[in-house]
Amino acid sequence: LRFVYPSIIMMIFTSIYSVVDGLFVSNYVGKTPFAAQNLIWPFIMLLSAVGFMLGTGGSAIVAKTLGEGEPEQANAYFSLFVYVTLGLGLVLAAAGFVFMPGIATFLGATEEMLHDCVVYGRLTVAALPAFMLQNTFQSFFPTAEKPKLGLAVTVLAGCTNMVLDYVFVAVLRWGLAGAALATGMSQVVGGVLPVIYFARNNSS
Repeated sequence: LRFVYPSIIMMIFTSIYSVVDGLFVSNYVGKTPFAAQNLIWPFIMLLSAVGFMLGTGGSAIVAKTLGEGEPEQANAYFSLFVYVTLGLGLVLAAAGFVFMPGIATFLGATEEMLHDCVVYGRLTVAALPAFMLQNTFQSFFPTAEKPKLGLAVTVLAGCTNMVLDYVFVAVLRWGLAGAALATGMSQVVGGVLPVIYFARNNSS
Protein backbone atom coordinates (compact mmCIF):
# COMPACT_ATOMS: atom_id res chain seq x y z
CA LEU A 1 0.00 0.00 0.00
CA ARG A 2 2.86 2.40 0.79
CA PHE A 3 4.27 1.70 -2.66
CA VAL A 4 1.05 2.13 -4.66
CA TYR A 5 -0.63 5.08 -2.89
CA PRO A 6 1.51 7.69 -4.69
CA SER A 7 0.39 6.27 -8.05
CA ILE A 8 -3.25 6.36 -6.96
CA ILE A 9 -2.98 10.02 -5.95
CA MET A 10 -1.14 10.76 -9.22
CA MET A 11 -4.12 9.43 -11.17
CA ILE A 12 -6.53 11.51 -9.10
CA PHE A 13 -4.58 14.71 -9.70
CA THR A 14 -4.35 13.96 -13.42
CA SER A 15 -8.13 13.60 -13.51
CA ILE A 16 -8.89 16.97 -11.90
CA TYR A 17 -7.71 19.13 -14.79
CA SER A 18 -11.16 19.32 -16.35
CA VAL A 19 -12.83 19.63 -12.94
CA VAL A 20 -10.78 22.70 -11.97
CA ASP A 21 -11.18 24.25 -15.42
CA GLY A 22 -14.91 23.61 -15.30
CA LEU A 23 -15.22 25.15 -11.84
CA PHE A 24 -13.66 28.43 -12.94
CA VAL A 25 -15.22 28.51 -16.41
CA SER A 26 -18.73 27.86 -15.13
CA ASN A 27 -18.44 30.52 -12.41
CA TYR A 28 -16.52 33.25 -14.23
CA VAL A 29 -17.06 32.77 -17.98
CA GLY A 30 -20.50 31.33 -18.71
CA LYS A 31 -22.56 28.28 -19.56
CA THR A 32 -21.77 28.15 -23.29
CA PRO A 33 -17.97 28.13 -22.80
CA PHE A 34 -18.48 25.57 -20.01
CA ALA A 35 -20.43 23.36 -22.40
CA ALA A 36 -17.72 23.80 -25.05
CA GLN A 37 -15.00 22.78 -22.62
CA ASN A 38 -16.90 19.66 -21.58
CA LEU A 39 -17.49 18.73 -25.21
CA ILE A 40 -13.82 18.95 -26.25
CA TRP A 41 -12.06 17.64 -23.13
CA PRO A 42 -12.94 13.95 -23.68
CA PHE A 43 -11.30 14.18 -27.12
CA ILE A 44 -8.13 15.58 -25.53
CA MET A 45 -8.16 12.75 -22.99
CA LEU A 46 -8.64 10.23 -25.81
CA LEU A 47 -5.45 11.47 -27.46
CA SER A 48 -3.53 11.63 -24.19
CA ALA A 49 -4.49 8.02 -23.46
CA VAL A 50 -1.79 7.04 -25.97
CA GLY A 51 0.68 8.24 -23.33
CA PHE A 52 -0.92 5.97 -20.72
CA MET A 53 -0.75 3.08 -23.17
CA LEU A 54 2.93 3.56 -23.96
CA GLY A 55 3.79 4.14 -20.31
CA THR A 56 1.96 1.04 -19.09
CA GLY A 57 3.32 -1.29 -21.72
CA GLY A 58 6.75 0.32 -21.75
CA SER A 59 7.22 0.16 -18.00
CA ALA A 60 6.38 -3.56 -18.07
CA ILE A 61 9.06 -4.16 -20.71
CA VAL A 62 11.60 -2.02 -18.86
CA ALA A 63 10.87 -3.73 -15.53
CA LYS A 64 11.18 -7.16 -17.15
CA THR A 65 14.52 -6.20 -18.69
CA LEU A 66 15.80 -4.83 -15.40
CA GLY A 67 14.77 -8.07 -13.71
CA GLU A 68 16.80 -9.98 -16.28
CA GLY A 69 19.89 -8.04 -15.21
CA GLU A 70 20.23 -5.88 -18.33
CA PRO A 71 20.10 -2.25 -17.11
CA GLU A 72 21.65 -0.80 -20.27
CA GLN A 73 19.05 -2.48 -22.47
CA ALA A 74 16.34 -1.31 -20.06
CA ASN A 75 17.60 2.27 -20.39
CA ALA A 76 17.52 1.93 -24.17
CA TYR A 77 13.91 0.71 -24.06
CA PHE A 78 13.01 3.54 -21.71
CA SER A 79 14.53 6.14 -24.04
CA LEU A 80 12.75 4.61 -27.01
CA PHE A 81 9.34 4.85 -25.33
CA VAL A 82 9.98 8.47 -24.33
CA TYR A 83 10.99 9.41 -27.88
CA VAL A 84 8.02 7.59 -29.41
CA THR A 85 5.64 9.29 -26.98
CA LEU A 86 7.06 12.70 -27.82
CA GLY A 87 6.95 12.03 -31.56
CA LEU A 88 3.38 10.75 -31.51
CA GLY A 89 2.41 13.67 -29.29
CA LEU A 90 3.73 16.18 -31.81
CA VAL A 91 1.94 14.45 -34.71
CA LEU A 92 -1.38 14.16 -32.84
CA ALA A 93 -1.13 17.74 -31.59
CA ALA A 94 -0.57 19.07 -35.10
CA ALA A 95 -3.45 17.01 -36.50
CA GLY A 96 -5.74 18.02 -33.65
CA PHE A 97 -4.89 21.71 -34.08
CA VAL A 98 -5.59 21.66 -37.82
CA PHE A 99 -8.78 19.60 -37.70
CA MET A 100 -10.23 20.98 -34.46
CA PRO A 101 -13.19 22.79 -36.13
CA GLY A 102 -14.23 19.59 -37.90
CA ILE A 103 -13.72 17.53 -34.75
CA ALA A 104 -15.87 19.91 -32.70
CA THR A 105 -18.61 19.78 -35.33
CA PHE A 106 -18.44 15.98 -35.43
CA LEU A 107 -18.78 15.86 -31.63
CA GLY A 108 -21.96 17.90 -31.83
CA ALA A 109 -20.89 21.50 -31.27
CA THR A 110 -23.60 23.98 -32.12
CA GLU A 111 -22.86 27.14 -34.07
CA GLU A 112 -22.93 29.09 -30.80
CA MET A 113 -20.39 26.75 -29.18
CA LEU A 114 -18.07 26.16 -32.14
CA HIS A 115 -15.74 29.11 -31.60
CA ASP A 116 -15.27 28.29 -27.91
CA CYS A 117 -14.67 24.63 -28.74
CA VAL A 118 -11.96 25.53 -31.25
CA VAL A 119 -10.26 28.01 -28.90
CA TYR A 120 -10.17 25.63 -25.95
CA GLY A 121 -9.35 22.60 -28.08
CA ARG A 122 -6.48 24.18 -29.98
CA LEU A 123 -4.85 25.67 -26.90
CA THR A 124 -5.03 22.44 -24.92
CA VAL A 125 -3.99 20.19 -27.80
CA ALA A 126 -0.89 22.38 -28.25
CA ALA A 127 0.34 21.01 -24.92
CA LEU A 128 -0.57 17.41 -25.84
CA PRO A 129 3.06 16.20 -26.22
CA ALA A 130 3.79 17.29 -22.64
CA PHE A 131 0.52 15.79 -21.39
CA MET A 132 1.31 12.47 -23.05
CA LEU A 133 4.79 12.49 -21.52
CA GLN A 134 3.29 13.20 -18.11
CA ASN A 135 0.96 10.21 -18.50
CA THR A 136 3.83 8.02 -19.66
CA PHE A 137 6.07 8.97 -16.75
CA GLN A 138 3.31 8.12 -14.28
CA SER A 139 4.07 4.49 -15.06
CA PHE A 140 7.83 4.86 -15.34
CA PHE A 141 8.35 6.58 -11.97
CA PRO A 142 7.21 3.50 -9.98
CA THR A 143 9.31 1.30 -12.30
CA ALA A 144 12.30 3.48 -11.47
CA GLU A 145 11.44 2.99 -7.77
CA LYS A 146 10.59 6.68 -7.44
CA PRO A 147 6.80 6.70 -6.94
CA LYS A 148 6.95 9.57 -4.44
CA LEU A 149 8.94 11.70 -6.87
CA GLY A 150 6.30 11.01 -9.51
CA LEU A 151 3.64 12.02 -7.02
CA ALA A 152 5.46 15.27 -6.23
CA VAL A 153 5.68 16.17 -9.93
CA THR A 154 1.99 15.43 -10.52
CA VAL A 155 0.86 17.37 -7.45
CA LEU A 156 3.02 20.31 -8.54
CA ALA A 157 1.43 20.19 -12.00
CA GLY A 158 -2.06 20.01 -10.50
CA CYS A 159 -1.41 22.93 -8.16
CA THR A 160 -0.01 24.92 -11.09
CA ASN A 161 -3.29 24.37 -12.89
CA MET A 162 -5.34 25.50 -9.90
CA VAL A 163 -3.31 28.65 -9.29
CA LEU A 164 -3.13 29.65 -12.95
CA ASP A 165 -6.85 29.00 -13.43
CA TYR A 166 -7.52 31.47 -10.63
CA VAL A 167 -5.08 34.03 -12.02
CA PHE A 168 -6.03 33.73 -15.70
CA VAL A 169 -9.79 33.25 -15.36
CA ALA A 170 -10.86 34.87 -12.08
CA VAL A 171 -8.33 37.72 -11.89
CA LEU A 172 -7.24 38.54 -15.44
CA ARG A 173 -10.59 37.53 -16.98
CA TRP A 174 -9.06 35.75 -19.98
CA GLY A 175 -12.09 33.51 -20.20
CA LEU A 176 -12.01 30.05 -21.73
CA ALA A 177 -8.61 30.73 -23.30
CA GLY A 178 -7.21 31.43 -19.84
CA ALA A 179 -8.47 28.08 -18.57
CA ALA A 180 -6.91 26.30 -21.52
CA LEU A 181 -3.59 28.11 -21.03
CA ALA A 182 -3.57 27.18 -17.34
CA THR A 183 -4.17 23.54 -18.18
CA GLY A 184 -1.52 23.53 -20.90
CA MET A 185 1.13 25.17 -18.74
CA SER A 186 0.49 22.75 -15.88
CA GLN A 187 0.84 19.84 -18.30
CA VAL A 188 4.17 21.24 -19.45
CA VAL A 189 5.28 21.20 -15.81
CA GLY A 190 4.16 17.58 -15.45
CA GLY A 191 5.78 16.48 -18.70
CA VAL A 192 9.05 18.42 -18.76
CA LEU A 193 10.24 18.03 -15.16
CA PRO A 194 10.52 14.21 -15.46
CA VAL A 195 12.50 14.62 -18.69
CA ILE A 196 14.94 16.90 -16.88
CA TYR A 197 15.23 14.42 -14.00
CA PHE A 198 15.84 11.35 -16.15
CA ALA A 199 18.17 13.19 -18.54
CA ARG A 200 20.56 13.99 -15.68
CA ASN A 201 22.57 11.63 -13.53
CA ASN A 202 20.18 10.24 -10.91
CA SER A 203 19.80 7.44 -8.42
CA SER A 204 17.00 5.59 -10.23
